[in-house]
Amino acid sequence: MIDFKIYSSVNDLPNQWDALVNHDVFLQQDYLKALETVSPNNITWYYVGFFKSEELVGLAIMQRVQLYLEDIFRNPNDHCLEQRFKNLVSKVLRGNVLVVGNLMHTGQHGIFFKDILNGRAKVEAIYRALTALQIKVKEESGKTIRLLLFKDYFETDPIHKQTAFFESHQISKVSAQPNMMMKVRSNWDSMDDYVGSLNKKYRRRYRTAKKKSKDIISKELTLEEIESNSETLYQLYKNVSDNAKINTFILPKRHFCSLKVHLQEKFRVIGYYLDGGLVGFYTLIMNNDVLETYFLGYDSEHQYDNQLYLNMLYDMAQFGIENSFKNIAYCRTAMEIKSSVGAKAVAMSMYMKHTNCVLNALLQQIFKLMNPSREWEERHPFQQ
Repeated sequence: MIDFKIYSSVNDLPNQWDALVNHDVFLQQDYLKALETVSPNNITWYYVGFFKSEELVGLAIMQRVQLYLEDIFRNPNDHCLEQRFKNLVSKVLRGNVLVVGNLMHTGQHGIFFKDILNGRAKVEAIYRALTALQIKVKEESGKTIRLLLFKDYFETDPIHKQTAFFESHQISKVSAQPNMMMKVRSNWDSMDDYVGSLNKKYRRRYRTAKKKSKDIISKELTLEEIESNSETLYQLYKNVSDNAKINTFILPKRHFCSLKVHLQEKFRVIGYYLDGGLVGFYTLIMNNDVLETYFLGYDSEHQYDNQLYLNMLYDMAQFGIENSFKNIAYCRTAMEIKSSVGAKAVAMSMYMKHTNCVLNALLQQIFKLMNPSREWEERHPFQQ
């Protein structure tokens, strides 16, 4: 039998925690402390340690997410059909959700176990902890959990071998938007090498984007500059975030400051300046040999003329190449433009269960409405 313990603060985690997950910054205490300090108002963090004979053999990050209509949908000027869609989604999502993983970043950054345990034992232990956390939330807050979510697994993840377990607990597998990943080629030592590998059409596209941004000055921001520009960074982030179809949280204003304090050189903020004013930014997290793109923002007034977003994608690629990363995780959304710089869509799935048996029976169909497959054309920018 695997024992487990639920922690409500990073400060209480066992000493062996970081040593177990030195491969993933998103599971380490510095990152978790940063988010615990400035987390979205509707997210509460829990950490689960799994023990066998008092040895820490696994861990899980879990979140209680309180979802409300105004947080999920931020555009009040909708047509009738869109309003009906919102009402349907709110019936499923409204209330308290327990997430195994991190809702704030794309990818499987929620669980890790030593290989001494078989797959069935792992998912059974996680589910027992999840059930215990449901009871804990009810006792402490009086809130009932409406939805359980196991978040973001590549199709190669061994969790998919546990189909029998999920089916026996009426937990549905649903497709999520893919993670856009770019493999850094071994012969790319500089951005010139990358540009040289593009075909004629996309080489011209790259040069046009750079020409349009000739008046933009980019620079990495220090902690002091992040703090002094925190209000502007927040407004630029909100400009982009508010245009998303569905949102489950809003970052607090000092989120980037906290990440810089705790992650230091593993977290970078790159600002774009035009005529001395900050008009855009993007953020990066160094995760061993993977460069993880994080949140970004820009002033819509300057986006098109300066091709800010496309230039950010190119600059992220340049950072990854020049700093010898093996992969660049561009995350989900905007798949077509990300594929135009060389990212490939890597399929991901989630597992979900609604605590209302009627809604749970309809969950896969409802989720398709919430998360429709978007028609987009994959681009092929490299020479054959």
